[in-house]
Amino acid sequence: MAEEADDPEVFWVRPEQRGIIPLDAFHVPKSLRKVIRQERFDVRCDTTFSGVIDGCAESSEGRDKTWINAPIREAYGELFARGHCHTVEAWSDGRLVGGLYGVTLGRAFFGESMFSRETDASKVCLAHLVEHLVERGFELLDTQFNTDHLKRFGAIDVPRSRYERLLASALENEPAQF
Repeated sequence: MAEEADDPEVFWVRPEQRGIIPLDAFHVPKSLRKVIRQERFDVRCDTTFSGVIDGCAESSEGRDKTWINAPIREAYGELFARGHCHTVEAWSDGRLVGGLYGVTLGRAFFGESMFSRETDASKVCLAHLVEHLVERGFELLDTQFNTDHLKRFGAIDVPRSRYERLLASALENEPAQF
């Protein structure tokens, strides 16, 4: 992470409690199920990394600054080019209106950031991501930190020792393909 966009430094975070969404306990709120059924968004994967990271770095309500700096953009852009970083995008009328990105390693997906320019766009992306991960045999969805927003979907905090066991298990088997 970085403190803000102009910060040239990046630092690693290893919290005592780690946020995850158990893939077998993902909860789609009733109102979101309705939005998904309505197909208000065209959901795509891996079509615009730069568009998604730009969206994630935008100022939003409750957040003036971003932690996404130039070294992070460069590193994740390279991971995307090598097929290790992925995006899930919500499009409406040809415009990118929401999305998320993260990194895959083994059978783990490490969510980095998400954004929404239209109501429910990022939520639809998250639901699509979980369905995608389950279909492909992923075992771990790491959210780094837990938020009230993510708790609505079943996110929990796990102690570092348990997280490290979950991660080790996700790295033991043949890697899943995103």
